[in-house]
Amino acid sequence: MFDNELKKRLLTTDPAQIGHFIEGGYMSPEIKPLFKEAKIAGPAYTVRAIGDDSTIVYYAMERAPKGSVIVIDRGGDKTFSCCGEIVALLAKEMGMEAIVVDGPATDSVAIGKMNFPVFASGLSPVTTRHVGLTGEINIPINCGGTVVNPGDIVFGDADGVIVINPELLEDLIEKAEKADKNEEEWIKAFKSGKIMSDFINITRLIENDTQGYINELKKV
Repeated sequence: MFDNELKKRLLTTDPAQIGHFIEGGYMSPEIKPLFKEAKIAGPAYTVRAIGDDSTIVYYAMERAPKGSVIVIDRGGDKTFSCCGEIVALLAKEMGMEAIVVDGPATDSVAIGKMNFPVFASGLSPVTTRHVGLTGEINIPINCGGTVVNPGDIVFGDADGVIVINPELLEDLIEKAEKADKNEEEWIKAFKSGKIMSDFINITRLIENDTQGYINELKKV
């Protein structure tokens, strides 16, 4: 279960640190927050919203638990924005953690001012309508080139977004926490004149021992 303690621990590290330990589950680098200070962590509530009809997004937010990240699969559409000022404001007031959309957003200045995290692949002045003819919720979707299942943990900041299976979360947090401590020591050491070869035998790994290189990386 993704409780407040796990969320707090996750937010003390970064997606880029978790990224050292995963081989999949990362969204396309083009999906970025509308303002750089955004940092999010929460369970996915998934939406498939196709074309210029975004009614399903409101339908989803009225059913998603508080703290959810609304993750929207746009079916490849890169023209119509299904998330602007009104959608973001409503999500904020309803207690959502963030919105992540595999497509453009709009009203970027207003969203930045309200300080609500919206991640998108770009911006567009062309918006969707309220028709209610298409869409699905709470199903496996594709967002940013990766599968997102309902309840997966969505972790994002200015560097991008990763998606974590809840069963793997605590182990990944522990690895990231250990790596954060290692980096603190490395930073101090590098500022004092040391180099990476003082910690890892770089020459041996590169020139002589490929398997050793792999084993050393697993220890870092």
